[in-house]
Amino acid sequence: MKRKGFLIFAIVLTVLLGCFGYYYFSRPRGLDNYPYEPDTPQPDPHNGTFYSDDGIMVFNGDGESIVLSVDPRLAALTGLPEGEHEGTYVFLSGDLPPHGSMPIRYDVAHELMITINDESYVLDVGREAEDGKTGTVGVGIVREDFIPILIHRDGFFLEVDFVKQ
Repeated sequence: MKRKGFLIFAIVLTVLLGCFGYYYFSRPRGLDNYPYEPDTPQPDPHNGTFYSDDGIMVFNGDGESIVLSVDPRLAALTGLPEGEHEGTYVFLSGDLPPHGSMPIRYDVAHELMITINDESYVLDVGREAEDGKTGTVGVGIVREDFIPILIHRDGFFLEVDFVKQ
């Protein structure tokens, strides 16, 4: 009976050590919050003018600065200031424990953070479903010529598409 108990203990201990070893040795060093990135070259930063029915985003290709023009409807939906403003932007991974959102390349982003006059606004980037009751954020949604902003209000999703022209 003692031998059977010891055998069960040894098997459980081996499984636990195997799981710990896999977790500890397979993750990158120094990154507790490692987002998924495909094994492909990073795309060039957005460059040019992106239009929607509710505003305009102008990127100069440096990966940081943006000129944003927002109409009253989009301002009310997102909290962004109405009118034309210069600021900075960064694409984010989405809320990853334990540290939250992290800067990431746009083709795998879940969020877009725009900073205007030291005030930051985090917007989901994603697609609304046909029923308007669900939405999708994540990998492959933002492209070099397309940035869909996904807004969730009163139980429904609304998509505002910014398209490069």
